[in-house]
Amino acid sequence: MLAVLSPSRKLLRKVAAVAAFVGLAACDPAMMSAPGVGSGPNINVNAPVPVALLIPRTDSSAGGIAASLEHAARLAVASLDGVEIDLRVYDTAGDAQRAALQAETAVAEGAQIIIGPLFGEAANAAGVAVADNGVNVLSFSNNPSIAGGNVFVLGPTFRNTADRLLGYAAREGRNSVVIAHPQNVEGEFGKAAIQAAASQNGVRVAAVQSFPFSQEGVASAVPRIRDSINSTGADTLFLTSNAAGALPILLQLLPEAGVNPTATQFMGLARWDVPAQILSMRGAQGGYFTLPDTAAKNAFDSRYRAQFGADPHPLAGLAFDGIAAVGALVRQGSSDALSMRALTQNSGFQGANGVFRLRPDGTNERGLAVATVRNNQVIILDPAPSGFGGAGF
Repeated sequence: MLAVLSPSRKLLRKVAAVAAFVGLAACDPAMMSAPGVGSGPNINVNAPVPVALLIPRTDSSAGGIAASLEHAARLAVASLDGVEIDLRVYDTAGDAQRAALQAETAVAEGAQIIIGPLFGEAANAAGVAVADNGVNVLSFSNNPSIAGGNVFVLGPTFRNTADRLLGYAAREGRNSVVIAHPQNVEGEFGKAAIQAAASQNGVRVAAVQSFPFSQEGVASAVPRIRDSINSTGADTLFLTSNAAGALPILLQLLPEAGVNPTATQFMGLARWDVPAQILSMRGAQGGYFTLPDTAAKNAFDSRYRAQFGADPHPLAGLAFDGIAAVGALVRQGSSDALSMRALTQNSGFQGANGVFRLRPDGTNERGLAVATVRNNQVIILDPAPSGFGGAGF
């Protein structure tokens, strides 16, 4: 086994972290259809626009992320041309009840849109708390189950990644897929996203193989995955796992079990370039995964380092994106700049990791590049689009 492989107890510890990030609560169904929800308050385009940033400053496990989110938001405010944002920061402490109270406080103090919170449950609670005020919430969650009504998720979604990869694969002639996923929150979300994307792109789901979230469970699933590919004639294997979970084990054991990456197209929901050891694994060679717009990400990272003397947290760009979207809309000079209609404009926005847009169902779509691994190096097969309507959309 390579050093990158985690013991089963380390794998299991990831369950709590993943569940905390994506959350499990969904928006109140009554709120989803309530009149005026998400309509957005009218703003004064000739005065600074009050924007609330809800972050878990005093959460011992997320304080570092909170600081990076705040830095990125302030960097975005300073970058706006011809628009003034009055950024007001509120501490959720990572708690859903406090997030709801802070959202209500922010709106009472004049906030006309909320950026954050970080966790799904807190974002859901904040959205419900201010729904009657018609104030929209651009949360940092990536959980589509909390999206809708006045709540949007800025976090990259599995569905977006699956759509991009299966759309590209279908254009390359791939038409049937086996899905392999762990039996945990992340795996179930990933499986559902791949199934929906397969239907959208005309790809047949030949089989689904799940496995217990442990090293032993992963190893025992390998022969079943191989047999599913052989018996169904599937030309693609889609893995939901990431490098901190089952991905390294699968990329090592599947080729050893006779699943040839040159005959079966491997692809994954997670990035395969971090950590770098993944790139040298046989199962990674030729595999597909997605990356954000490299030029946009490098520019954001460089500006962040120059301003704050450190690298941004991987989620920091979401705060930059929220402020960038608000700034772009306010610059248009309309009093309803923060309404759902405006937020979901089809052209989208330019963010820290490239172009993105918010969808009426509260989810998002991001411009992603399709990448592969050749000779242990990352190669871009299809660049991230600079706007919507181009490749991959």
